[in-house]
Amino acid sequence: MRGFGLLLLFLAFAGPAYATPAAPVGGFDAALAEQVYAAALSFIAPRALEPVTVPQLTVWGLRGLTALDPDLTAALRSGRLVLRRRQVVLLSLPAPIDESPRAWAQAATILATAAWNAAPDVRRAGTEGVIQAFFDEMFDHLDPYSRYVRPRAAAEDEAARDGGVGIGLRLARGKSGAVVAGRVNPDGPAARAGVRPGDAILAIDGAPTAGQHLAGLARRIAGAEGSSVRLRWRASRGRARDGEIPRVVVPPRTVYSEQLAGMLLIRITRFNRGTATGFAAPIEQALAGPTAPDGIVLDLRGDPGGLLDEAVTVADGLLGAGVVVRTEGRDPKASAIWRSTPGELAAGLPVVVLVDGRTASAAEILAGALADRGRAVVVGSATFGKGLVQTFTRLPGGGELFVTWSRVLAPRGWPLQGLGVMPQICTSLGVPAVERDLAALDRGEQPLYADLVRARTLRAPVPPAEMMAVRGTCPPAVGQELDLEVAHYLIEHPAAYAAALLPPLREPLSGPIAAPP
Repeated sequence: MRGFGLLLLFLAFAGPAYATPAAPVGGFDAALAEQVYAAALSFIAPRALEPVTVPQLTVWGLRGLTALDPDLTAALRSGRLVLRRRQVVLLSLPAPIDESPRAWAQAATILATAAWNAAPDVRRAGTEGVIQAFFDEMFDHLDPYSRYVRPRAAAEDEAARDGGVGIGLRLARGKSGAVVAGRVNPDGPAARAGVRPGDAILAIDGAPTAGQHLAGLARRIAGAEGSSVRLRWRASRGRARDGEIPRVVVPPRTVYSEQLAGMLLIRITRFNRGTATGFAAPIEQALAGPTAPDGIVLDLRGDPGGLLDEAVTVADGLLGAGVVVRTEGRDPKASAIWRSTPGELAAGLPVVVLVDGRTASAAEILAGALADRGRAVVVGSATFGKGLVQTFTRLPGGGELFVTWSRVLAPRGWPLQGLGVMPQICTSLGVPAVERDLAALDRGEQPLYADLVRARTLRAPVPPAEMMAVRGTCPPAVGQELDLEVAHYLIEHPAAYAAALLPPLREPLSGPIAAPP
């Protein structure tokens, strides 16, 4: 997708042009702003979920000047772009005659330059602040998730998604004030060398750590990919060890697992590069062990989402062949169907998914797919309801642009946006309600069946009143210990688990839930 976005940058520079004023030394970088605006307008207009024109996007963006200085107003009036400050016209120029992104970007840059020269508050914001304000105001009119990310933050976000170069070790202070290994990524070089959380870090490249600031020590550990760092460390009971540890790209850890009361509990905190691999490994290890778990509990509470492909791959590990999720948008490339392939990692094992009101985006896609396909019982509360997908491109200067271009539909055809995932067992209504529901499930009855049917037969766009009514049957809440207790009960009581499952999904995929046998 990034390559496609970059291709569009070359296509953007066609059409009529204004002469963009040169930036004063140390002043507004007009050339950069024009390039960023042109690339962004080219990228957004054909992809936004709802139709929008280049002129409208530009006029919205120019209102960012008012956000920087309330005395400034920029507007399109009678075919002219007019910039005022305290009712005094600073600039008036004819609006471009067509929807050329380049022409409108040049016009926006001319107004921004005039505002810079006239308003101290605009100058204090700096070039990046002016660009940020342009996008903030523009996206206020589109949707809650489209956004512009400044260059430095974009680099940090990319490192969070893909992992940064290092050895997979974060330093901390021990109780005595000594430098110790705080967080150790189990997939990183430090862990492979034998460093464990709590180990004392004695020296880095031969220099003792005693009395040194953690920030400075972290900089000494950091370095270029392919280089290495020499560590000396000691476990709480053991002698000092030395190791030459390579610096590599270390995927961020997002998967944590443990065996708990016969269950394999897997918690996913976010969907980043490597999440699907981290999910499969503990299942394979548990099934290869002397005692297989009685069931799998997948904890997605508080998971804000992340990469769609990783969530689909996790779902693929638990599902047979079929649809995992669909997306629909104006751009033909925004509409797609993601399918799982034959074969399961844990065929026959019950799966319980824990969710709460903070479970969002890719995590909701996974929970909705497992529930809709009859593979798991979802326990908790209504989820966040983020069912819009963003595409992104890298802009001139290094910033990133995220644009909502499609809505997410679960396998049964209902939209996740605003609605969220309705659990099969609701814990947000309290212990007495849970006890009643579990007793009904033990009798082979699904007490929430009517609510589940209602939620899963809705189609986009869902009226707000209907959406709120459905979510009100199991209000969003923060996860609680009760969720895990219910999961344990279901795994220990196969009849209740079976009654809580949705009927298996059969195509056509957009139809209502079939009546249970």
